[in-house]
Amino acid sequence: MAHACRAPTPRSPRPYSRRRPENTALHQVVRENYLTVLQQAEAYGNGYPAYVRKEFERYLACGDLTQGFSRIRCEDCKYERLVAFSCKGRLCPSCLNRRMEQAAIQLEEYALPPARYRQWTLTIPWQYRLRLASDKEILSRVNAIFVRSIFSAQRQRARKLGISDPQCGSVTFIHRFKWQ
Repeated sequence: MAHACRAPTPRSPRPYSRRRPENTALHQVVRENYLTVLQQAEAYGNGYPAYVRKEFERYLACGDLTQGFSRIRCEDCKYERLVAFSCKGRLCPSCLNRRMEQAAIQLEEYALPPARYRQWTLTIPWQYRLRLASDKEILSRVNAIFVRSIFSAQRQRARKLGISDPQCGSVTFIHRFKWQ
């Protein structure tokens, strides 16, 4: 019977190594300036909303074994590993990347049929971004116009290639910041 242990071996292609966000430039900047920025915001106004403070604090604790961890142990060989908790936040590049990868896997495995795909990106001029970020109805309309325009162009192209009844579909991810 095969042994399914994940303990590192000399031939392991990529043994586990703990992420070390505390060694990144972003973490250093946040760690060194976070409290000063909070104090200045309090001194010159109402400060930051609680969700902003919470997001930064979660990011600073991400991957830190002193903030919590799980102990993983193989019952067969008794190999153990500590896995630090992650923040799963939107500020953390590592956690955000993992979330995007998981969404892509879910789409590929459960939603999208085998086909060729194309990614389209709409970038809004700066002077309109605040309005779109704060008004979900307008953002929804802009997205609908964008998708309809792409579908129209794709159907025209398909008809030129001899496809009589082309069908289009889309998955949309809107990246924006919440303004309050």
